[in-house]
Amino acid sequence: MTVISADALVAQSLPAPHGFFTRRGGVSEGPYATLNCGLGTGDGRESVLENRARAARALGGDPARLFVLKQVHGTAVITVRHSPWEAGGGPEADAMVTDRPGTVLGIVTADCAPVLFADAGAGIVGAAHAGWRGAVAGVLEATLAAMESLGAVPARIRAAIGPAIRQPSYEVGPDLRAAVLGNDPEGLPGDARFFAPGRRPERWYFDLPGYCASRLAAAGIGAVTALEADTAAEPERFFSHRRRTLAGGGPIGHQISLIMLPAG
Repeated sequence: MTVISADALVAQSLPAPHGFFTRRGGVSEGPYATLNCGLGTGDGRESVLENRARAARALGGDPARLFVLKQVHGTAVITVRHSPWEAGGGPEADAMVTDRPGTVLGIVTADCAPVLFADAGAGIVGAAHAGWRGAVAGVLEATLAAMESLGAVPARIRAAIGPAIRQPSYEVGPDLRAAVLGNDPEGLPGDARFFAPGRRPERWYFDLPGYCASRLAAAGIGAVTALEADTAAEPERFFSHRRRTLAGGGPIGHQISLIMLPAG
């Protein structure tokens, strides 16, 4: 099992256990090999639950306290303060925050950006699923606001953007570009810098991790880092929706990213 950590979340007085997982180290087979953590993908339910449990245990967490949402590319944030919902039965939302020790927050992705947050001083962590729609709509800022409501301090919050599709692999059309440039929030001028000319007319390469990092920096958090891994360009390490689409479709798995508060 391969677990990738982020310096921004490690370099704290009380680092939060976390990990961006690859597709390696699970029990799934075929196109889902091997650490597929996405329910509803066509993979066997028991295989997915075992994969999720393995990931939670790799952080020292209890699989019974792992929370995973029904992600919908929106901005809803859940504050986790109770017993985990049944696997696959979580609410529709795209981010979670918690101040409860031993709680494990999980985000599943296959090109979108998983973003993990921690305020070690306050003992508060968060996790968000940031595709371009959610990022444009404000899911990252909504996550920060939910952390603040629990007592987090923006300047103390550290964030890490995990493996996602990166600009050289992400050619987009005018609809996405218009959505990003038309929702340029105050304090984030010049979002055109996240687009480079594409191979075809009216196409551009979009820097999703860079765009997410810019919005977080503008929100005033203490530090943000983006990992270099490109899910679409690394088939041996990551599942990728874009790669599957370019290949003509077929089954697809999802990797998972986790963060937790250590149990007291």
